[in-house]
Amino acid sequence: MSRSKTSSEPGHRFGCALVVVTLALGAGGAAAQDVPSTGSGRVPSVAVLDSALAVELRTLQGTQLGLEDAVRLALENSAEALRAEADLRAAEAVVRRERGSFDPELFASGSKTSTDLPTASPFAGADVLETDDVAGSVGVGMKFTTGTELTASLGTVRRSTNSAFATLDPQYDARGSIDLVQPILKGFGRSARADLSAAEYQLLAARANYEGTQLAVRSLVERSYWQLYAAERDVAVEKVLRDAAAALLESADRRARAGLVGPNQVANARVFLADQETALLNGTERLGAASDRLASLVGRRPDSSAEHFSPLGDPPRAFEVAEQDSVVALALRLNHTLRLLENRIGALRVYERAAAWDVLPQLDLVGSLGSSGLAGTGRDVIFGADTLRTDLDTGLGDSWSQVFQGDFPTWSAGLVFRLPIGMRQDRGERDLRRAEVERAEHDLLDAQRNLEEVVRARHRDLDGATDRLRFAKDGVDAAFEQARIGRLEFENGRTTAFELVRLAGDLASAQLRYSQALVRAATAAAELRELTAGAYPPTP
Repeated sequence: MSRSKTSSEPGHRFGCALVVVTLALGAGGAAAQDVPSTGSGRVPSVAVLDSALAVELRTLQGTQLGLEDAVRLALENSAEALRAEADLRAAEAVVRRERGSFDPELFASGSKTSTDLPTASPFAGADVLETDDVAGSVGVGMKFTTGTELTASLGTVRRSTNSAFATLDPQYDARGSIDLVQPILKGFGRSARADLSAAEYQLLAARANYEGTQLAVRSLVERSYWQLYAAERDVAVEKVLRDAAAALLESADRRARAGLVGPNQVANARVFLADQETALLNGTERLGAASDRLASLVGRRPDSSAEHFSPLGDPPRAFEVAEQDSVVALALRLNHTLRLLENRIGALRVYERAAAWDVLPQLDLVGSLGSSGLAGTGRDVIFGADTLRTDLDTGLGDSWSQVFQGDFPTWSAGLVFRLPIGMRQDRGERDLRRAEVERAEHDLLDAQRNLEEVVRARHRDLDGATDRLRFAKDGVDAAFEQARIGRLEFENGRTTAFELVRLAGDLASAQLRYSQALVRAATAAAELRELTAGAYPPTP
């Protein structure tokens, strides 16, 4: 079926073109079988006809790209996939930040203060009282998820003064304490850890979004890939039909010169050729658009020597179809979009419960337990005719010993109550959070209903895929048989070129329906895998 053989007889070339279109596309996925030939005997096998179409496809010179390679490149380069990954990292960072608010915190401070204070009292000890203080403190504080704030601290002050009445110079004051603030109403429990709980739900939502985006990208690439497959096959068919139209015009022209047909036959053939040239141009543009769509997904362009990508392999033609209700139940249980919405509702409910708790008045239990110490270097104090002698001669370590031994204990306990009049702010926050939860629940219900509708529609597409492919193939076979008979009648003068144009158009439409049936089935399978979080078909 070489071009050199068919070019010698236009009518025969048109018939061979129809055979290639019909059998290579219409029966390419079926078992090899004999089909009535355009002449006597039998036509070449399906494998031979497929190879003829493969030769036509190779003239398109596309950059070959496998489906799994396309998926891999898309997951690496897709802006949507990369954005979902960034959102996941951000959600992880928020959880880490919120957990950090309950981490223990070390603190320390130090200062030196010098004061010159003029005095008028004879008991000040100096006309200008000079005091130098060196203070320092260290401690650790922690907030618990119950709202409890606990702080343990140690502090000391070294004081030097020129007061004549100071019995210690320098003087060391030390103090240690454990301070507690425990909310009893507002700020307790759920309210205290609301931000952390909400962040944990948001992390689950971000993870569901990331996994769902991975599946969505894979599904979109697969659908675009098979659409490219159909566009390329359609261009190959249009090229064959264009060649057939040229052959028909040549045959009609020769018959008109021989007086066998009128000029209207030549005009019809010219119209047919013009239509096929236009169809080929439109098909080439659709092929370029399909390739550009895939290129945007995978993040790379075809080789510089090619104008488009060329898919490897054929779409699947056999599919496992499960019971519809089981597929719907599977999607409702596993779908990543529903999981995302459910976790967002969980985050909103956390804030709702916290806001409901925060409507209560603020009542905090506060308390402290501590100890003090005093040390220093004693000196004599002269007060009129009397001399007060202080034998104390201790240092900073002695003051700390008194603190740790509890020589001078201190403690305190009390309640702090606060009640905003009207409490409009807190009640408004509570009502806002409730409304947000209700709105999110309605969104989830709407998403569940839409999901069920889409799953059932895709299931019907897949359930009818086998019959649809068979009907489409039968249509191609019937269109080919019509075209074959029409060519024979044209050669015998019993029909017109116009009728051949109509029959060739029917053949092209039948082939397009077959390509669409292939893509529709493959697309339905890809979407069901996406909608069921990759669990379709379900394991029995």
